[in-house]
Amino acid sequence: MSKKSGPLSHLRILDLSRIMAAPWASQLLADMGATVIKVERPKVGDDTRAWGPPFLKDADGNNTAEAGYYLAVNRGKQSVTVALDTAEGQQIIKDLALQCDIVLENFKTGALAKYGLDYESLKQINPRIIYCSVTGFGQTGPRKGEAAYDFLIQAMGGLMSITGERDDKPGGGPQKVGIPIVDLMTGMYTAVGVLAAVARRDQTGEGEYIDIGMLDVQTAVLSNQAMNHLISGNTPKRGGNAHPNIQPQDVYSCVDGDVILAVGNDGQFVKLCDVLERPELAQDARFAVNAQRARNVGELTDILQGEFARRTRSDLVAKLGAAGVPCGPINSIPEVFREPQVLHRQMLLTLPHPTGVDLPQVACPIKFTNNPLSYDIPPPLLGQQSVQVLQELGYSPERIQALMDAGIV
Repeated sequence: MSKKSGPLSHLRILDLSRIMAAPWASQLLADMGATVIKVERPKVGDDTRAWGPPFLKDADGNNTAEAGYYLAVNRGKQSVTVALDTAEGQQIIKDLALQCDIVLENFKTGALAKYGLDYESLKQINPRIIYCSVTGFGQTGPRKGEAAYDFLIQAMGGLMSITGERDDKPGGGPQKVGIPIVDLMTGMYTAVGVLAAVARRDQTGEGEYIDIGMLDVQTAVLSNQAMNHLISGNTPKRGGNAHPNIQPQDVYSCVDGDVILAVGNDGQFVKLCDVLERPELAQDARFAVNAQRARNVGELTDILQGEFARRTRSDLVAKLGAAGVPCGPINSIPEVFREPQVLHRQMLLTLPHPTGVDLPQVACPIKFTNNPLSYDIPPPLLGQQSVQVLQELGYSPERIQALMDAGIV
């Protein structure tokens, strides 16, 4: 495989992870040029390969074994199958670790130690290795050995307590976010953590062990809601789409559909009132400053709903946009990929897939000027690069064939 380009093209990553959180991190690192060797179970592979429908269709329109879930988080990687519960498989991992900068894994706490593939073991053969363990609850504490998924952590980490409509309104009750947001944020923190360790290693020569827990991540990203509680003693509640601190920010219904209004400061509120031809609202003591608008949000919402209900969505969005007031439609997923701004930013791309079709992909949002990202490696088929990677390790054709015959790769 030709050498990749990008700002991280000097890094090699041994990715022992599966599902979503850590693979999201390794895809981000792969997008930025790192060589990522994804180790999967022989014959089975990453759990998400089977998390469909939908499955990618081949050139004849038949379903392949590649689920959309898997295809969303494994671009830019090489797939190698290895049976970790065998001595030969463990040696393959050690041989790979000797040539890699970073190891990512998300096994249960202590699971890899019994195979001699934990940090303490691998740093003996590669003292510069940066080893990152991603689990639901971290490597310490009363729940360290328990499995976790995004849904559970959204609940335990408080996110669902502040997401959804109020209990006293239709449809009220806790809701999870519509994407696996804890997995994704965990992947982002993982990528930041390993790159920070790389930067430190460049200065000291010393490797690192990084412990990432999903519950820690969700607790951290409570952000303003956490601080609202910590400084007031109050318990944040579900408020539907209304912002807990800044008003007016909510969903409002026009004649022909709903829009989002996101007024962020007093100046924007003045402009909103001018567009609505209600300038007196900006002088009203109940609404003149944000703190008062937040306290009187019920009255303000009633007034704005009445004004929006008399206008069309396109006209209102255009006028508020021209005035510098953030406002926009609630796009469906298909509409997102027809949005002119998204198309201009080249967020939708296609890659030729080994099944013979063009595979749509969502691009990395990081835009480098001097070293732009390139995309040329689709999510791999299971074990697609096993032979190639073993050859690069110096394994003979006979040894590789023997490993394959034994079901180890």
